[in-house]
Amino acid sequence: MTDLSMTRLHEIMVVLQSVSLVFYFIDYLNKDHYAHRIGVWLLSIVWFLQTVFLVMYIIETQRFPILSLFEGIYFYAWLIIALSLVLQMIFRLDLPAFFLNIIGFIFMTIHTFAPNQVQASSVGDALISELLFIHITIAIIAYAAFSLSFVFSTLYLILYRVLKQKKWTKQFSRLPSLQQAENAMTLSILTGIPLLFVSLVLGLEWAYVSLDVFSVLDFKIISSFVLLVIYVVILLLRKQSRVKGTNYAWIHIYAFLFVLINFLLGSKLSQFHFWY
Repeated sequence: MTDLSMTRLHEIMVVLQSVSLVFYFIDYLNKDHYAHRIGVWLLSIVWFLQTVFLVMYIIETQRFPILSLFEGIYFYAWLIIALSLVLQMIFRLDLPAFFLNIIGFIFMTIHTFAPNQVQASSVGDALISELLFIHITIAIIAYAAFSLSFVFSTLYLILYRVLKQKKWTKQFSRLPSLQQAENAMTLSILTGIPLLFVSLVLGLEWAYVSLDVFSVLDFKIISSFVLLVIYVVILLLRKQSRVKGTNYAWIHIYAFLFVLINFLLGSKLSQFHFWY
């Protein structure tokens, strides 16, 4: 299949996902179960097509496509949409899934219309190893967990505002309770923290055995450890009940901004994380 055909198919996926978001929004406004079903089906089609392209790419390149920023964004978008479908079909959490769908749509759009779509970087050709593959995969899964904490923290603030102003309507009936949202925030970072730690350890080990020269003062390494410390501190503050309620939710939102900086810009400023 030509590159132009692949690009057109990715554009079709973006259109399908945008239409899916429209039906989700209609369902949110009117509690329209028919619109919700259409939205879920469209999103399922997008995820299925993404999965097909992912498998095709793996077969063609004989490796998992996560060794460039371009590939990593695609895998992240695929993972976010998968989480969205799981939340809807298994846990019946429609609104958190809607917000995850928005995040997935943003990253899928970035992937499809990025001006420089580089298929692979020098690290992908010269330094492929199972250790590197595991390191990057676990890191992206950790970012997905932190994305989930961001979604639930946002929902917590929305619900808190609605309850405080006593403006409850049917549109908010699918929101989780404040306690459920708070527990989900904590569970998400409890998942993300050990995954990120394991990823960092494996990454350092890979750099030590694969690179002739590397510095632990590399921007990506420092920013990743700072990110880990931020979420560990959040967890400790929560355990000690020093932050709770809206303050706890806002901390999660601010922390996620650092996740985005680390994910999208960290490699640009790194000396050996060759993601483009």
